[in-house]
Amino acid sequence: MIGTELDLRLTGSQLTHALTPGFCDAASLYLLERWRRGESASLTADPPRIEARRLALRVGTDAHEDWEAALPVDEVIVFPRGTPHARALVSGQTQLLDAVDAQTASRLIASGDGEARIRDLLSVASFLVVPLRLRDVTLGFVVCTRGPARKAFLPAEVTAVEALAARASVALDNARRYEHERRTTLAIRNSLPPGPLREFEGCRVAHGSLSAGADTVIGGDWYDVLERPDGRVSLIVGDAMGHGPESAVAMLQLRTAVRTLAALDMPADELVRRLDALACATPGASFATCIYAEWDARRGLCTLVGAGHPPPLLRGPDGRTVPVPLVGAGLPLGLGTGHYEATVLKVPEPALLVLYSDGLVESRDSDIDHQIVRLARTLDSATEARADSGGTGDELPALCRHLLHSPSDPTGADDRTLLLAELTPVSD
Repeated sequence: MIGTELDLRLTGSQLTHALTPGFCDAASLYLLERWRRGESASLTADPPRIEARRLALRVGTDAHEDWEAALPVDEVIVFPRGTPHARALVSGQTQLLDAVDAQTASRLIASGDGEARIRDLLSVASFLVVPLRLRDVTLGFVVCTRGPARKAFLPAEVTAVEALAARASVALDNARRYEHERRTTLAIRNSLPPGPLREFEGCRVAHGSLSAGADTVIGGDWYDVLERPDGRVSLIVGDAMGHGPESAVAMLQLRTAVRTLAALDMPADELVRRLDALACATPGASFATCIYAEWDARRGLCTLVGAGHPPPLLRGPDGRTVPVPLVGAGLPLGLGTGHYEATVLKVPEPALLVLYSDGLVESRDSDIDHQIVRLARTLDSATEARADSGGTGDELPALCRHLLHSPSDPTGADDRTLLLAELTPVSD
């Protein structure tokens, strides 16, 4: 069924398979390059040429791959003025002919390197070019041909293809929008801190993130690691509500705001208060949550401020991981409360700090407090197992990956983000 997948290539293939071989002997789908790239697809009354990309092709009952060499998918074709393809796009009217036009025939013969099968394609009894349009925007066109053994297209059949093309235009537009959003969000995610491990004075950090589901990359989770004056390190994990480009953009704006505020070198609680005020004026950022930490290795102090986020975990020298009781959990960002308190921990010996998003601890079948304890026990078990197997001590990224793939909800219904920080006090 056309439009079941938000993928341009698959949608095009669905259309050509719906047409061939039952309706016609060969069908191909072309998209305007300008439309595909998201540029204005309006056409002048008499354009000198039109650039279109072959998105899908099917000839008879042959497999698509049989024609890949002569008529490759993804090839960009230039259609001069006067071709039925150009006339269909400019006029918005279907073009019905009893033969392939001379310019198209010459191009196909040249692309086929004299191959006899290409000449078979040119021996047609009926040639049909149907424009793809949506809300007065031209997307591309569909080409259908019937060989000499079949009757020419009837008016009722042309009307049926036009109706199918209208449905396909909606599906193609949805697929293009989704692919654009997907590329945008991937670019945003790629802006997060690179590499599996980062090292600072008295602090080693591993971090990672997994999107909900195999095909979903659009979400609001984020994390960051910032080197501060005097050797301090700021760590943050946040979550803008929902999925979609709005959440991704809100995430990017909040992350940028944290970087800007941290550069002003203000106290941690004041930083979160200002972030709350900024979130009030940021679309999509209301009810975002975060946990902000600042580590001062020379003083052995870890300062934590929460804004409606699950509490951090701390694994101390005794080998037990426990939730950190915050002075105040704080309300989510964007509510304008401006009331956030800092929790200051003295860390005299090496410890492991765990910041995470709720995707690691939320479950439909269990209380979140129980799941936080489960995450702590999972960390303890994994750490002990690595120690028993003779770990080298450089396995923080491996531990991060293990925890990311151990969510409370096995369906992976929410994004999962994790930041592990080995805190080591530094003596002057």
